[in-house]
Amino acid sequence: MVYAAGAGSGYQYLPGVGQYSAGVVADPGHGIVRVRFPVPVPLRAAFGAAEKIIGGAGRPLTALCSWELRSPRPFTESSFTAFNAEYIALLDTWGVIGPDGANPVARSNVCPAAAPVPEPSAHAFAFTVPADTGTVQYVVSGSAESPEGLGDYRDHMVAYRDVSAGGLLAKVRFVTSAMKSRMEGLGVSGHPPRVVQVYTVHDVQSVLWDEVMSPLRCTDGLTWHPHRPPVLDLEYEMDCRTVGAEYLAGSGGIAR
Repeated sequence: MVYAAGAGSGYQYLPGVGQYSAGVVADPGHGIVRVRFPVPVPLRAAFGAAEKIIGGAGRPLTALCSWELRSPRPFTESSFTAFNAEYIALLDTWGVIGPDGANPVARSNVCPAAAPVPEPSAHAFAFTVPADTGTVQYVVSGSAESPEGLGDYRDHMVAYRDVSAGGLLAKVRFVTSAMKSRMEGLGVSGHPPRVVQVYTVHDVQSVLWDEVMSPLRCTDGLTWHPHRPPVLDLEYEMDCRTVGAEYLAGSGGIAR
């Protein structure tokens, strides 16, 4: 079941865990705009930049619906908890966190392997705008190969520390199932994603058509990022979306 986000948000969310919702879908009469930074921006500075961009588009901060984060290296369970507390505190200053503590904002958080970031940073964010789109627009949060909300990741990882072909296949299948489940929960399973992003340092190309693109009915291909999931021993993550417009921050393409 989806729930309305904050006042003026323009979207509904599928509950997830404390640090992020499972995904968001734009309200009727609204679309989603995604803004990517040319290079990852340290988190607090990224919040400042996003505040100016969202405000400049004439939208309240509660219109924020998604962050795509980058971290220097995979966290331990305890350091991930500490990072999430800092991140949630930033969202709370925007009035995004509900009075019951619910976090409606979707999120992905991965660790670039080829060009590591020196500190937790943001790659992109998204927010809603009034629009007659004619399409259902949504963002599904990133999922790795472990169920969420069970207290820890390690004790519940699929094919724990198994990066054989069989182990990777099991991980991919689990994450694809999570994507489908979240899309069903958002009510968008009849609307294939326009963008699918895969994050792993392992070779999974041979299974992507049968295990990802075909089940999600993704006809536009997908993007592979040589990044690791955010917690030690997780090996594969994925997210997906259909949004109305995408801009490069600083390009001057977003207007009120």
